Amino acid sequence: MRIDRLVLLACSSALIAMPAIAQEAAPRPAAEHAVKPAPDADTAAASAEEDAQPSRGSVTIAGRTIPYTVTPGTLTIRSDEGKPIASMFYVAYTADRAKGAPPRPVTFLFNGGPGSSSMWLHMGSFGPVRVDTPSTDVSAPPPYRIVPNHESILDKTDLVFLDAIGTGLSRPLGDTKGAEFWGVDQDIDAFARAIQRYLVKYDRWSSPKFLLGESYGTLRAAGLVHELQSRGTQMTGVILLSTILNYGVRNPGTDIQDVIYLPTYAATAWYHNRLPNRPATLEPFLSEVRAYAIGPYLSALAKGDDLPVEERDAVARQLSAYTGLSTQVLIENDLRVELSRFRKELLRDQRRTVGRLDSRFLGIDVDAGGEGPEYDAADAAIGGAYIGALNSYLFGTLGYKTKLSYRPNFYSSISPAWDRKHKAPGSQRKMDSANTAVDLGQAMRQNPHLKVLSLNGYYDMATPFFGAEYSLKHMQLDPSLRGNITYTYYPSGHMIYIEPGSMTALKADLDRFYDSATSR
Repeated sequence: MRIDRLVLLACSSALIAMPAIAQEAAPRPAAEHAVKPAPDADTAAASAEEDAQPSRGSVTIAGRTIPYTVTPGTLTIRSDEGKPIASMFYVAYTADRAKGAPPRPVTFLFNGGPGSSSMWLHMGSFGPVRVDTPSTDVSAPPPYRIVPNHESILDKTDLVFLDAIGTGLSRPLGDTKGAEFWGVDQDIDAFARAIQRYLVKYDRWSSPKFLLGESYGTLRAAGLVHELQSRGTQMTGVILLSTILNYGVRNPGTDIQDVIYLPTYAATAWYHNRLPNRPATLEPFLSEVRAYAIGPYLSALAKGDDLPVEERDAVARQLSAYTGLSTQVLIENDLRVELSRFRKELLRDQRRTVGRLDSRFLGIDVDAGGEGPEYDAADAAIGGAYIGALNSYLFGTLGYKTKLSYRPNFYSSISPAWDRKHKAPGSQRKMDSANTAVDLGQAMRQNPHLKVLSLNGYYDMATPFFGAEYSLKHMQLDPSLRGNITYTYYPSGHMIYIEPGSMTALKADLDRFYDSATSR
């Protein structure tokens, strides 16, 4: 890969670790990542004047050199009355196109949180450069290596990484307050306006258009695709990476949350060799666990206080065989083991905890007898490398000029203020807990050509893979449309792309998806 400025830079970051937010008793969304950024040093407001600072680079993918233009810049979001209300920061990678060639696809990518910038996807996944991090070890101290990404998807699509308002370098403008964008529907509206502005500014209306969201970004993408199509922007595909579409299943008193976590608990116990009769491979073992979860387990939980003791004990024995937890612990927890308790309990005898974002990672707590982990081992292992690399690459390699400081996340302000209500298509009122699978289903019915790719990590304990399956298979799609959804699985966690073997498989799966979605 060639780029006009030095790529391999020494960099450092002030990273203050805080405990990861586990599954909460209240149905408030858990943050995607829990690294705490350095204090915001902004001394100037964002400008309503749009900015673009392009430079040139190239990357080799599958033996072919792809020259491209990388453009960090801003898009001005305006109200219906034309008032500038926010400036959304983006970094776009546009591959060179031969004269007369058809328009290239363009993909808009974003992380979630809510309250996260697109730093994780930008620096770790599908762009032409990525930060070099270990798979299941804590990243070494700086300098961090930013390396060519030979498994980028830039050969298939142009890429536009977008930061939500209040994160990254995206800010409200004038007298508009950040909280006006901090909610399910408010956020979808802001992204729809920004994407349409990008299409106008760069004349991309004729391009095949894709959305790629990670974590809460999947909930955004599912609602956003319907919103864009309702505004006349026909979409080609949606890619859901580590999916959460329905926050209603997290409400206290429901049993679906326990059901959808069981296969991930089983995968984690399998990985750490805690099963009494460990199968040789994850599949078809996990298919068996899925069937038990949605069948006998759900049936037993549905009986509530009427569950007979004999049936309770039988279920506890089967859950023990699947999760590696003792029947005593399972019975004491009423057959419902909350996520943070499982993460603490599985390896308690070894004085280790398992990660939330990726249960392959191990943590060490001060108090081995506590109720839950003191931090997320996966988040702590990689956060510093991403923050350091992003600042080094954006402000050093690309030389982007701004008076603002980059916010990797802004959870402390955004998460507590987040409005979880959502008005789904056809609804007369907003529901208290968003379920944008309803929006995605409607978008697929209205656009039968729309393709959906669901990317899932077996060891993702933030957004379990069975939850993605459950939501996507409850969209009440006509049989003729169900084949438009493709599911893929990887021996990785929430950030599938940090595992080298998974990244190779991910690239191949995405290549097939783009080829299929854009074929005529």
